[in-house]
Amino acid sequence: MPQSLTAVSLLVRDYDEAIDFFTKVLRFQLVEDTALGNEKRWVVVAPQGNAGAALLLARAANEEQRACVGNQTGGRVFLFLHTSDFAADYEHMRAHGVRFVEAPREESYGRVVVFLDLYGNKWDLVQPRLIRVP
Repeated sequence: MPQSLTAVSLLVRDYDEAIDFFTKVLRFQLVEDTALGNEKRWVVVAPQGNAGAALLLARAANEEQRACVGNQTGGRVFLFLHTSDFAADYEHMRAHGVRFVEAPREESYGRVVVFLDLYGNKWDLVQPRLIRVP
């Protein structure tokens, strides 16, 4: 039986500020925003033309969850955003105030830079290197 990973939950402080960041700064699409009652919402964003997992933006509901906003992986890179136009995405993100923790670099797998989302979670922006088959 085939399986697929469809979404990853990302703790956020506020639904609307997270939607604003992901749709304007990272240019994701808002896939769903459904009220569930008691101020809870089912909010899903995904990169344009997404063929992989989406993000479920989950508003932190208690002190324990709020303490984890921005540090869900203990400071490690958490999410990997692939692009076909590194230069354009990098410049768009810079123009919108995204914080980068390093300069872009070339790796065996492609061009990459680590950036922080609005809460401080670390991401890799990656333009994969094309693999040429002989």
